[in-house]
Amino acid sequence: MSTLRNATRRLVTAGGAVALIAAVTLGAGGPARASATGSTPIGTFDYDLRGAGVKVPVGCFLTHSIDGSGRRIKSQLAGVDCMGLAATFSKFCNWRIDFAFADTDNRTYRTSRGATHLECRGNPLRRATAQTLPKYGKACAKFYVNGKLRAVQCHFITK
Repeated sequence: MSTLRNATRRLVTAGGAVALIAAVTLGAGGPARASATGSTPIGTFDYDLRGAGVKVPVGCFLTHSIDGSGRRIKSQLAGVDCMGLAATFSKFCNWRIDFAFADTDNRTYRTSRGATHLECRGNPLRRATAQTLPKYGKACAKFYVNGKLRAVQCHFITK
């Protein structure tokens, strides 16, 4: 019974993250601004956790939402959502989410490295504070598990 309860809790939490991203993206009426939300699938992979093999099935996505105007970013959010069986069975251990910024020539000029979380979670999530970028280009969220890059999702920031 506790397995079912935990699976339900994970589904509700994942749904809450999607709703939060939608709320941040859609916002309320007001002055014109640019915002974007995108998801990229995380392919199936295996990794080692203290000698035990962990398999992540298909069905998980890195979702990245950004809100702002021009080079001014008001909020940025990135997280992992899983659907179907992946929502029940996927946990990510030793994970982190980085935010990286590149210029229009695709040269990365800034990376905000997220903390590495040793605990295992089914729904990793990271928020970033407001900032003004020095250059136009792109903003990316990068998802790492056990130090290995597993997914990248980017948005172009143009005039």
